[in-house]
Amino acid sequence: MSIELNFRKSGEGPPLVILHGVFGSGENWLTVSKQFLPHFEVFLVDQRNHGRSPHTDEFSYDILVQDLLDFAKQQGFLKFHLIGHSMGGKVAMKFAAKYPEMLEKLVVVDIAPRYYKPHHQEIMDAFKAVDLENMKTRNEADEAMSAFISEMDVRQFLLKNLYRDEAGKFAWRINLPVLENAVDNIGEPLDNEARIQVPTLFVKGENSRYISAQDEEEIKILFPNSRLKTISNAGHWVQAERPDEFAKNVNEFLLS
Repeated sequence: MSIELNFRKSGEGPPLVILHGVFGSGENWLTVSKQFLPHFEVFLVDQRNHGRSPHTDEFSYDILVQDLLDFAKQQGFLKFHLIGHSMGGKVAMKFAAKYPEMLEKLVVVDIAPRYYKPHHQEIMDAFKAVDLENMKTRNEADEAMSAFISEMDVRQFLLKNLYRDEAGKFAWRINLPVLENAVDNIGEPLDNEARIQVPTLFVKGENSRYISAQDEEEIKILFPNSRLKTISNAGHWVQAERPDEFAKNVNEFLLS
């Protein structure tokens, strides 16, 4: 079933669509995306069950790829540039495998085409530790989450999903029950028969373990027209930790 995804649009030029990772939203990209605005019309998309996009019971990579296709058609794109981080990078790779003719260039941020074991249980436990019914302040939510997640920056990222509904009650923007059921499938691999010729830039954080040396070999096979850039002193959220260096490398690649 086709849905209307929430998105923010700004800038002028060729279209550039950005896909966030799991538990994120397009809003996570507001700051760094400003560095793309002189060259592109930038679309920050909330994927389904995230941000301000609709909540549904259906959630899989096939559905997210279809959502992106529907979105591109709704916007009238003939071709567009695509950036995806983490889960959004998997969506982007799978879209490139299925609809390569629609992409000018592809940027995949800190994720490889391989299978990843489920590794989000602590985050799920942290979300579930928050007593939305009886909570009075955001600080209470942060305190509850801190029992499971020690890093304040990760908690702050997750707490961007917290808002007050029309009745003034705290609620999550993400569809937590559906994501909990789907979280084991978020690590699913790209079809290893794929050979994607779309010009592609993989960006990894030096301190992240999401792209290994073995992954780099597989990337060369599945994406023969690709290159890899490592951003120093950055972890999994490369674009947030080193925004200037990240944007410089992405702009150079997209504009070359």
